[in-house]
Amino acid sequence: MTKKYKGILFITCSAFCFALMNVFVKLAGDLPSIQKSFFRNLVACLFALILIIKDKEKLSYKKENIPLLLLRSTLGTIGILCNFYAVDHLVLSDASMLNKLSPFFVVLFSYVFLKEKASLFELGCVGVAFLGSLFVIRPSFDFAQMMPAIIGLIGAIGAGSAYTCVRALSLRNEKGVKIVFFFSAFSCIVTLPYLLFNYHPMTFAQLICLLCAGLAAAGGQFSITAAYANAPAKDISAFDYSQVIFSAIFSYFIFGQMPSSYSFIGYIIIICTGVVLFLKQRQKA
Repeated sequence: MTKKYKGILFITCSAFCFALMNVFVKLAGDLPSIQKSFFRNLVACLFALILIIKDKEKLSYKKENIPLLLLRSTLGTIGILCNFYAVDHLVLSDASMLNKLSPFFVVLFSYVFLKEKASLFELGCVGVAFLGSLFVIRPSFDFAQMMPAIIGLIGAIGAGSAYTCVRALSLRNEKGVKIVFFFSAFSCIVTLPYLLFNYHPMTFAQLICLLCAGLAAAGGQFSITAAYANAPAKDISAFDYSQVIFSAIFSYFIFGQMPSSYSFIGYIIIICTGVVLFLKQRQKA
């Protein structure tokens, strides 16, 4: 199997895992997004540490990679907090669709910061995808109503920039499991003070949901790290939209939620743009 097809397999697997994570986050009920984020990252951190010990890896990092690891972790933490807020306050498939704008931002940021070539057509696709997101956000003068969708969009920007850092770290031969551990540990440390002073008591069912969210997130994190390590974003990003399909199925059968007609228009614009971008890249190759 070529690296490109490995990347496709890993990114589809990550899409399913992240859709499942969002389901468990929503099932956890009315808890602060920061508290949900802490438990999600705690599980991923422990999981990564076990793998590091199992593979007898040294828990050390190249000095020149530390700034990029900190940047990846900061942006990733912002992305998770915003995504969890959107999941709690929007229809599940809407929150997932906004989060799936992140591959377009990966293409954009990879072009700007990693100097990976992108044509005017590719950059135009990023713009079209953003226009599609407006059908999901549905701008209005009611800022309170728009806020969850805007926060979801900020989460997508955070995730896209974080995955660009993952790509850069992979090109510097930093191992995926160590990237995941650093990010998860960083997120736990920066959210712990809030938890100590503003902890919300949880039922056993809520705790189980958050632990399951953490396991699903760990699977998604390892998969997407492996995906971008095996192939450039422009070759595999279209397959990341399978998360919206998984989320729509979960949303309907578990929560009985149906997106609005405007949201469906946004989905079609964003997904079709992603597929066209992918096909154009294949044709070019």
